[in-house]
Amino acid sequence: MSRKPYIRPIPKTSWYMRDGRYKRYMLREVTCVFIGAYTGVLTMGLLRLSQGKEAYEAFLQAMNTPSAIVFHILALLFAVYHSTTWFNVTPQAMPIMKGDDFLPGKVIVTAHYAGWAVVSLFILLVVGI
Repeated sequence: MSRKPYIRPIPKTSWYMRDGRYKRYMLREVTCVFIGAYTGVLTMGLLRLSQGKEAYEAFLQAMNTPSAIVFHILALLFAVYHSTTWFNVTPQAMPIMKGDDFLPGKVIVTAHYAGWAVVSLFILLVVGI
């Protein structure tokens, strides 16, 4: 009898390709890279705004390039995917007690989507669209 237990070999670089659930998990993790890059772009915009009109106009000109527009579209799509996946797992991450029972997951998810819609509508109204 061997004293070393059998340890199944797991590939270090492609373990997530075996199951669709793992692929979705890794895609959600990759979305953070785009959200972080978009945060950097917004921070750069604030920096250029603080440096004066010419610097900010140059920043806006750079944001009108096709590659910047494609980046913004990708960042929006990844942000929406990131948000929806988080909203869908919120009942497991943040269970809410109501009396002796837990609040149904659909109520928590619906409340998050409703809050998202209200905040989005408010921003659109403030911007004037």
